[in-house]
Amino acid sequence: MSTPAGHEPDTHSHHHSHGHSHNHGAGASRGRLLVALCLSATVLVAEIVTALLTSSLALLADAGHMLTDVAGLVMALTAAHLSTRPATDRSTWGMRRAEVIGAALQAGMLAVVGALVAFKAVHNLVEPPQVEASGMLVMGVIGLVANIIALLVLAGGHGDNLNMRAAFLEVLNDALGSVGVIIAAVIVAYTGWTRADAAVSLVIAALILPRAVSLLRSAGHVLMGFTPKELDLAQVRTHMLGVDHVEEVHDLHAWTVASGMPVLTAHVVVRDECLRDGHTEEILDRLQSCVAEHFPVRIQHATFQLEPVSHLEHEAAYC
Repeated sequence: MSTPAGHEPDTHSHHHSHGHSHNHGAGASRGRLLVALCLSATVLVAEIVTALLTSSLALLADAGHMLTDVAGLVMALTAAHLSTRPATDRSTWGMRRAEVIGAALQAGMLAVVGALVAFKAVHNLVEPPQVEASGMLVMGVIGLVANIIALLVLAGGHGDNLNMRAAFLEVLNDALGSVGVIIAAVIVAYTGWTRADAAVSLVIAALILPRAVSLLRSAGHVLMGFTPKELDLAQVRTHMLGVDHVEEVHDLHAWTVASGMPVLTAHVVVRDECLRDGHTEEILDRLQSCVAEHFPVRIQHATFQLEPVSHLEHEAAYC
């Protein structure tokens, strides 16, 4: 906090109750992710073997998606563990951003698998291979049951952070893929139309790609330091200017360190006398309450630099 020369600054300590719940939530998330990972890995092996025996592209496509689930769940589990690492002088936020990086990697894998499946499906529409429907049906049902169990396990924590949301969406998408395998198997068994396998594969790819783009966009916004989409900085500035004794707000920045951890910093210009007559404590309290209570995103990590009006001429530029 800037103060006029010759005057001692008023000090004010703000205590916030955050941090402990992150560790407890991460521990619960790791348990859910581990169960889902074991289920997905078991089904993956079974699907690959069955797909090779039945020559089913739909089943192989679903296995490819399951592979991304397994890899994604491994990354999600690793990220959930890393996010519990304590902050240090070298890593002042700990490793909280690991969950965002994990989500971005999952999105990339989903996009690659979706593109490969779509390419192969188009080829098989032109030259359909022979498909063994009964094996597809059995494996599709097994995969669907496993995915439903995994979804039930993950459902309790899918809103905790971007990492858990990515894992939940991957398993949900794979459950839809299993439904597609079952439908293709039934069509082939009753009509003999083997192109149904490739057609369903295209539907699976269509389900994969939009999810991948959505996940990648959300993770990218965090990694690029964009303002949280629910936060209107112009509105924040207006509210802050409404605090008594505040004359100007500049260098206002907001970003997200990790899911559920928005951060805001600002230079706040106040009347010169406020830094002499003890108003700073009241101003800081009101600014903290303003950003923590008045907006959809509750900002608990806010840093304000109080400056006197006379300091404005020393500011090189406003950001």
